[in-house]
Amino acid sequence: MESGGNSLPSGRDGVKRKVSYFYDPEVGNYYYGQGHPMKPHRIRMTHALLAHYGLLQHMQVLKPTPAKDRDLCKFHADDYVSFLRAITPETQQDQLRQLKRFNVGEDCPVFDGLYSFCQTYAGGSVAGAVKLNQGGSDIAINWSGGLHHAKKCEASGFCYVNDIVLAILELLKVHERVLYVDIDIHHGDGVEEAFYTTDRVMTVSFHKFGDYFPGTGDIRDIGYGKGKYYSLNVPLDDGIDDESYQSLFRPIIGKVMEVFRPGAVVLQCGADSLSGDRLGCFNLSIKGHADCVRFMRSFNVPLLLLGGGGYTIRNVARCWCYETGVALGMELDDKMPQHEYYEYFGPEYNLHVAPSNMENKNSRHLLEEIRAKLLDYLSTLQHAPSVQFQERPPDTELPDVDEDQDDGDKRWDPDSDMESDDDCKPLPSQVKREHIEPGRTDSATNMMAIDEPRIKVEQNNSNKPSDQHAETNS
Repeated sequence: MESGGNSLPSGRDGVKRKVSYFYDPEVGNYYYGQGHPMKPHRIRMTHALLAHYGLLQHMQVLKPTPAKDRDLCKFHADDYVSFLRAITPETQQDQLRQLKRFNVGEDCPVFDGLYSFCQTYAGGSVAGAVKLNQGGSDIAINWSGGLHHAKKCEASGFCYVNDIVLAILELLKVHERVLYVDIDIHHGDGVEEAFYTTDRVMTVSFHKFGDYFPGTGDIRDIGYGKGKYYSLNVPLDDGIDDESYQSLFRPIIGKVMEVFRPGAVVLQCGADSLSGDRLGCFNLSIKGHADCVRFMRSFNVPLLLLGGGGYTIRNVARCWCYETGVALGMELDDKMPQHEYYEYFGPEYNLHVAPSNMENKNSRHLLEEIRAKLLDYLSTLQHAPSVQFQERPPDTELPDVDEDQDDGDKRWDPDSDMESDDDCKPLPSQVKREHIEPGRTDSATNMMAIDEPRIKVEQNNSNKPSDQHAETNS
């Protein structure tokens, strides 16, 4: 291992991981509409950075199979999925009642290819979960996923299909317990609501709280029934910086891992919590944001990394590129390589950007109170819950790939969206190779029953905006 100041630590953090990366080159073509802050093009920008930093050749790069109707209906209502499949910009004026019913039209507009977009990003997250379940990877990545606001019967906050819930349901086929952690600036309400009454999924959301979309995520919201204390919320104020954030993230997540002992972890890496985000108000650096990925990686538990919010798209691409390097155990040069989107990153053309001098409204006393309250909640969970053994549901069907004949398992060429040969080229100057140690072996292979996700009890709709402008959402 190189000993420079930028190299990753040795020990558990330094062990090389087998990483699968799911990417569809078409995902960047989808367009929410003029002026809308959600821009799928950021996924293509991220991919270009990964290619030119030389990271793709160190991962298994896979094009996900689009999710089918029946896959989406494992969580979403049949009539909602049918609506998403049928609606088009040309027909939406004839469907005004349905648009209102399913909360589609303002923050969640109808655009060309909407249903294909949903199938693509959901397919990547489910395929990542299947890959982890089969032991084919230690870490799976789908930066197009992480759309955490979508509900069973409606769109919300730029999100139509909740790929996270679908991926967790897949993971529950193999793992007794799954942990969901959300570092988007907005509360992960759709995922929390889906698993609010079960003890098989713990949700932990770190988010801005107080006069902010979606208005949920109070520290007092802790789950219901069997799920009591299995939903944790970390409400934060404007301007939180790296040090303050980690003073909560590490002790809380460390205790969660000790008490809950998940068989798999899903980390939603929404980049709107970065300093300078178009819709956000936090002050995290890319390294501070990525420290959450680094910490989750250190537990050596199967890990699914997903995208989410993020509306200053040059910084989103920077962040997810750097976090892919963290997943691989590689540190990237700050000086950005030339690539097709190079001009987006001027005038410095660096991977990292300095946080601002904005005021941190999170006092040390407030942070200590939040930390103490959440650790107190966790202290009530004496041990990981037991789950009755039952017949395991079948895996989601994915096409069989003959690796000797099909190129779906090969690495991507850095200069195009076509796939190249599978040979691993020498590491370019932009990355430092990490120390390699023998990998772990999965022991969590028990076949478990799935609790059906349920709608949150005592749901409060008073905070839900009806006609807010798109820029108030995630």
